[in-house]
Parts: sequence; C-alpha cells; structure tokens
Amino acid sequence: MSDEPARVSVVVAGAIFRDGRLLLAQRVRPPELAGKWELPGGKVEEFESPPEALERELAEELGVEVRCGSRIGVDVALGQGRVLRAYRVDMPEGEPEALDHAQLAWVDADSLEKFDLVANDEAWVPDLLAELRSLRQPEPS
Repeated sequence: MSDEPARVSVVVAGAIFRDGRLLLAQRVRPPELAGKWELPGGKVEEFESPPEALERELAEELGVEVRCGSRIGVDVALGQGRVLRAYRVDMPEGEPEALDHAQLAWVDADSLEKFDLVANDEAWVPDLLAELRSLRQPEPS
C-alpha cells in the first residue's frame, strides 16, 4: 500500500458574467443529462493546470478566448476520485457560440433558479446568485 495520496482528477466549469448576467449552456449528451443546463467546461488533461484546461475547453465549446479568474463555490465530488471545480472567467471580447451545446442563455439573478441545472452545478447556485446580485445595476432614481 502506498503512502502517496490518490491523484484527484479535476473537471472544470466556467462562470462567465456579462452585463449582470451569467452564461449557461444546454447539454446535448449524455442522454441522461441532455436538455439540462450547466456552466460550460470540461476535463483537465494530465499536462494542464485547471485554469489552462478551462481556457482550452471554453475555446473549443464556445469559440471564444477567455482568461480564467478566481474560484467560485466549493469543489463538487463526482465520485471515482473526480471533483468538479468552478472558476470565474473573463471574456474580454467576442460572442460565445453553442459549438458543443444545444443552445446558450444569458440569465440574471431572477431567472437562474428557473433553469433545470445539472445536479452537480446546483451546489454553486448560492455563490452564483450572490455574484449576480452584486453585479445588478442600481435602478435610476
């Protein structure tokens, strides 16, 4: 038996905020998750850091260049030594496209909870709502 800790495999997700809204992507696969919404992202390859993987995954899935920022929320255990980790993502320019999803949606704090999120992303809803509410523009007086 080895004294070395088991290697944790990380899956990353990106929270892209723009104009007080958050980008969600609708899954097309696997069948049990098709139609549900998520923060886009993917697997970290052996040669990548989680931020590098997220930048690569979002370029592949959305067709935009991004910069990975700070963590959001807690790691979500996926089982089999895997965790799902979310990061705030800056998208300085460009318009994301649904290259690997059925569709994309920009949601505000009032509509986030109306979307049928994949179960793993639900752990971040309080953090995402807090961020969306902090970005909300004040009403003109």
